[in-house]
Amino acid sequence: MDYSDSKYYLSKQFGWLEFNNRVLEEAQDERTPLLERLKFLAITASNLDEFVMVTVARLKDQIESGYNKKDKAGFRPTELFRGLSNRMHQMVREQYNCLEYVLDILEEEDINFVEYKDLAKKQKGFLDNYFHDNIHPVLTPMAIDQSRPFPLILNKSLNLVVRLTSSPESNTLSPNKDGQGLFSMVRVPSILPRIIEIPESADNKRNFIFMEEVIKEYLNKLFFGYTVEAVGAFRITRNAEVTLDEEAQNLLVEMERYVKRRKWGFPVRLEIEQGIDRQLKDFLVYSLDLNREDVYEVAGPIDLTTFMDFSGLDGFDHLRYEPLLPQPARDFYNNEESIFDLIKEKDLLVHHPYESFDPVIRLVQEAAEDSEVLAIKQTLYRVSGDSPIIEALAQAAENGKQVTVLVELKARFDEENNIEWAKKLEKSGCHVVYGLVGLKVHSKLLLIVRDEEDGIRRYVHMSTGNYNDKTAKLYTDTGMFTAKETFGSDVSAMFNLLTGYSSAPQWKKLAVAPLNLRDTFVNLIRNEVDQVSSGKEGHIIAKMNSLVDSGIIKELYKASSAGVKIDLIVRGMCCLKPGIEGVSENIRVISIVGRLLEHSRIFYFSNGANPRIFMSSADWRPRNLDRRVEALFPVEDDDLKNRVINLLDITLRDNVKAREQQSDGSYERVDREGKELESQLEFHRLAKKAIKKMDSKKVIALFKQTSALDTNIH
Repeated sequence: MDYSDSKYYLSKQFGWLEFNNRVLEEAQDERTPLLERLKFLAITASNLDEFVMVTVARLKDQIESGYNKKDKAGFRPTELFRGLSNRMHQMVREQYNCLEYVLDILEEEDINFVEYKDLAKKQKGFLDNYFHDNIHPVLTPMAIDQSRPFPLILNKSLNLVVRLTSSPESNTLSPNKDGQGLFSMVRVPSILPRIIEIPESADNKRNFIFMEEVIKEYLNKLFFGYTVEAVGAFRITRNAEVTLDEEAQNLLVEMERYVKRRKWGFPVRLEIEQGIDRQLKDFLVYSLDLNREDVYEVAGPIDLTTFMDFSGLDGFDHLRYEPLLPQPARDFYNNEESIFDLIKEKDLLVHHPYESFDPVIRLVQEAAEDSEVLAIKQTLYRVSGDSPIIEALAQAAENGKQVTVLVELKARFDEENNIEWAKKLEKSGCHVVYGLVGLKVHSKLLLIVRDEEDGIRRYVHMSTGNYNDKTAKLYTDTGMFTAKETFGSDVSAMFNLLTGYSSAPQWKKLAVAPLNLRDTFVNLIRNEVDQVSSGKEGHIIAKMNSLVDSGIIKELYKASSAGVKIDLIVRGMCCLKPGIEGVSENIRVISIVGRLLEHSRIFYFSNGANPRIFMSSADWRPRNLDRRVEALFPVEDDDLKNRVINLLDITLRDNVKAREQQSDGSYERVDREGKELESQLEFHRLAKKAIKKMDSKKVIALFKQTSALDTNIH
């Protein structure tokens, strides 16, 4: 059977839009609290921005260059672009229909978005003062005429386009003396809050207005001697796929230039407010050299990402989810031993964000101060704005430790942040490596070398997620700590590969992309086929963010055809078609989209009733297997293996937030048979239960000690 046929593959681009649609469904779900619904709308808008800047821009580039080859799913660039454009326009309409509905209901909760014309005199007085004191000083109108061409509009900035007229006798500098067809731009300042709260409400409601609506009311203050004929808000999205010269002599300097260039890539999308003046619309489309399908006319405020911050509005906790606060990690709880002693004793596992990220931070901080620690080596892909890990690494270098940090400057949309951290670490005395030419370093590894009484010992932390204490509260990830020499030697060898000139070793535990990770996965899948052939059960469970790689998909089809049961938990894009008779009827694909972002990559292979479990930073995508540095590591401790198996079992039994993929690429909610199980809530409940159980054991132990002491006294 030819598994290369396009009929067996779904489009990854449409798959991504379907993922974003599942996020949108959370906003549309009436069971989702109101302010959380606004947050999900903001997330869908942010996701769509990135999709346009990268995927759509790349497609337009291909079309412009004449590239016309079919992709794996059988689409040529032109027809793919047309289909994606139609789907995106539909999605935007659904976004704004949902927004209108949510804002209407919010009025019942005394949260009201108002129009200027409906305000009372006292409220207009407040805005008058606010405009003159705060907004007006930072506004810069930009005229457009023969001497002043259409300005270069910053990517994703919100602007007003204005059509004006003036009398011939007006005392102006404009070369257009007939006073007709005058256009100007006003950028809505991003340094001020876009949503302004208006006090002095007679009905005790919280009233809000968008800044652009206020600016519109005061445009006459900016254009003396002119009449404002029409005004409209707009926003453009630019191409972010700018070429990076990785062969540059100084990659840090080149990356800084690259980030600046990306802000001014060619326009890809134009968002305008519904009902905008026709002349203004035509003027924008012509000036930006866009086609009609690139224009999105929206029935509400442009750029819904602004609701991300607004969803945290004070005083309305009842309109949000109850926070899932990270619990202390059970393997580190109530233990005052050195963290090195704990890890030396046995392998340890942490499941974020249900369990706190603190043990990871504690490990680096303790290493920075420990006199026996000689060296710290770490990969950093994305970190937070005020990262305690960065601070600890810098402190370690200042304390005389040998600190080596690989900061991946090419982490998309985190480049500026990583550039700043790289500079800070270098100033502190750390040896900083900026990644590798042609490869992104995406693996999440931490190595600490310690000189102990019985010799040099290496401590390792390996994770599916970033060393980011902020996202560790929002993303579901798993991390393992170990002091086993086999892991330590592999991770040491990997850092030697990354920082110097070294050949790959004979790996003891790790599989590493782009060296042997693909072959490792293929062999693990084929082993399940062998198990079935020998009369044993074959079962694969794989949890990841995306499944795109055609080579892996072919192996899964072959395994399914041979009778291997396959459960796939894929958050986002999945190009595999489940449920095809004779091909993938043994494959089930589900996606979990809930209040937390599923991010862990976990792989289970039954191996003839002797399960093998792995975790990784890699998805099953060509970029992860062939163009990135990734690591796959085994979970070997029996207790930890049981924990991971239970984790996968609970996820597969989710019947609240799980959607099952159909053969046509659509998703349907899983039938709610029996008791409702929402996996993310269940993991949080189990984390709390584990801590209560440990507290109970401690109380009982203390009681026994006290009882024994009382007996001895009497």
